[in-house]
Amino acid sequence: MGFRTLVVNSKSKIELSLNFLVVRNDDEKRIHLSEISTVILLSTAISITASALCELTKRKIRIIFCDEKSQPYGELMPYYLGCKNSKRIKEQMFWKQGTIDFVWKEIVKQKILKQANLLLLNGCENKALMLSDYASNVEPGDVTNREGHAAKVYFNNIFNKGFTRSQDNYINKCLNYGYAIVLSAVNREINSLGFLTQLGIHHCNEFNPYNLGCDLMEPFRPYVDQLAKSLKPEDDKWKHYMSDILNKHIMINDKHTTMDVAINIYVKSVTDSLCENTNLIRFPEKYEL
Repeated sequence: MGFRTLVVNSKSKIELSLNFLVVRNDDEKRIHLSEISTVILLSTAISITASALCELTKRKIRIIFCDEKSQPYGELMPYYLGCKNSKRIKEQMFWKQGTIDFVWKEIVKQKILKQANLLLLNGCENKALMLSDYASNVEPGDVTNREGHAAKVYFNNIFNKGFTRSQDNYINKCLNYGYAIVLSAVNREINSLGFLTQLGIHHCNEFNPYNLGCDLMEPFRPYVDQLAKSLKPEDDKWKHYMSDILNKHIMINDKHTTMDVAINIYVKSVTDSLCENTNLIRFPEKYEL
């Protein structure tokens, strides 16, 4: 697995040459394909050859396209990522509802606990205790919507009172950008295991091609929030900091690794739990900015 996130942010031409990705603008940069995990194209003035796109997808390297505002808009993923796709899809279609409800409960619980921890780190002890109480009362399938109740308390205290995710401001730009990067990483792992991103366990929007990705990424959202909170509006390099989030150090299974690797471990453990009706989920733990 590659370890570099390649961000191209200006008018450039990208092509393939002897297993190297060549980026030409004012100068020329060459990066071996084995080192790359993700390519983010920030500008619509970038051109990339079909041979480069084909080889990147063959190697399961994420390619994220951004719009004219440099916001992540879409990604390129291969049709075939494994020899067991048909088997995996059949398994996915027959996941047991009881197991689905249990897995969603655990995902929501972990997300709320991480939100509580972030509140605690920012001096909101009473609100952190409130969220910890919410987490302990999550029921299978989160039928009482503890996730929604926690979100209202969390966002009003981690950023500022009256903050909502619908506002057009600096914080939301950072969050949207970071969430898109993490979602792309989760989608890649889902597809690499042979499952469909369209079939979620909680999200079920018929217009969302990434329902399962949106489900599974939830425990990673607070890490994006933490990074976004650490950035300053006057810092014009915020996109580079957010793009690098997959390289941040994180703990999972009591081992230090990068978020990219942690996502790989976590997604596989969730799908294993859903297929085998067991509690095998390995959640991410401590995170370092």
